[in-house]
Amino acid sequence: MQFILSLLTVFTFATYLSSCSDDAEDDLRAKSQPNILLIIADDLGKDALSGFTEGTVKANTPNLDAIRNDGLTFTNLWVNPTCTPTRAAIITGKYGYRTGVKGVGDILDQSDVILQKYISDNTDEAYATAIVGKWHLSGNNNTVNPESFGMDYYAGLIRGAVDNYYQWQLTESGVSNLETSYVTEKLTDLSIDWVNEQTKPWFLWLAYNAPHTPFHVPPGDTHSQGNLPEYTNGLDPIPYYMAAIESMDYHIGRLLESMPEKDRENTVIIFLGDNGAPNQVAQEPYGSGKVKNTLYQGGVNTPLYISGPGVTRSGTDDNLITATDLFATIAGIAGVATDDIYDSQSFKSLLSQTTTLRDYQYAEFNDGVTDQWTIRNDTYKLIVIDGGGEEMYNLVDDPYELSDLLKGQLSAEETSAKSALELELNNIRQ
Repeated sequence: MQFILSLLTVFTFATYLSSCSDDAEDDLRAKSQPNILLIIADDLGKDALSGFTEGTVKANTPNLDAIRNDGLTFTNLWVNPTCTPTRAAIITGKYGYRTGVKGVGDILDQSDVILQKYISDNTDEAYATAIVGKWHLSGNNNTVNPESFGMDYYAGLIRGAVDNYYQWQLTESGVSNLETSYVTEKLTDLSIDWVNEQTKPWFLWLAYNAPHTPFHVPPGDTHSQGNLPEYTNGLDPIPYYMAAIESMDYHIGRLLESMPEKDRENTVIIFLGDNGAPNQVAQEPYGSGKVKNTLYQGGVNTPLYISGPGVTRSGTDDNLITATDLFATIAGIAGVATDDIYDSQSFKSLLSQTTTLRDYQYAEFNDGVTDQWTIRNDTYKLIVIDGGGEEMYNLVDDPYELSDLLKGQLSAEETSAKSALELELNNIRQ
């Protein structure tokens, strides 16, 4: 009997050691390969969110505020001023003139390697990958979606927008059907379901179409804008815009609360806006002609928050970051040893230390008629229109681009700065 008890003791102790070993391996894996949640809001600039001086009317966003307060805010992110090119820049790490995706509705070629495929190829498929929500990189072609590029799972909106937040086409597993659930709620439900099914580290690209038009009334329990009537032309659109943002925030909270605490603590959260606010809801100091669809700051400078494991800094960081840089940064968070690839420069180091990475920042825009480019350093910004036309601003003295320096006589310093910006622009676009 004593012999049997001894064997049981040895077996129990061995089981305990094995369990401890498994837990240690899980902890090590968690530190090296955290989950990654990338949330992209559609048509959201700084002026509608707390934490920024721009704008006076702010949405009530406790969940986004918590992400911001728990992590790091990048104040100088540059995206493109419309949604399609920004998404292409993030998912390929390339500027639009390289991929041909420079304007709304442009189509990403299937020869491009998307971020999720790059991570899978370079981590021995360590990550499960999904995009839920707005795709907008294949025109209206439902037969080409993220799964065509090597994504594990896709469900959402193939085209850029919906005509009605309560009646829209949901594409999942290559099949498109009419959906009558509120878009933001349904995309969150799909995300919750997918995350709960995963048994290995995951990377979820959650692309809400909120707060993009049409202006509408979200479910009343998800916003604080009161009993809004159905929106019609002539009504003030700002409460509807704020309601859409607040509803998105509500559902972000629902997604995070659905995760077991251990998984939530092991998730890097990245949140950004794909371009600035539309002109109908633009707030001062942005003019209605200097937001979405323009290369002014109100069109290209959007919020970027990052929190989670590995993010040991807090507050704000003023580094010049571009949308392309998310490619190398997210790959680095997933364990791929790369700092620079294509037009992407990793800023992963900034999550834990203070340094300066880029000396210049670049964005571009095609309005269907002409190409436009912009470049800046820490002080000056130059906007160039193909075929003629330039503007130049001192962003330190004139952060909202009210005084075009080229309308007057440039100083020696300004002349030198313009030459340096032109040289770097040529280097980037060669």
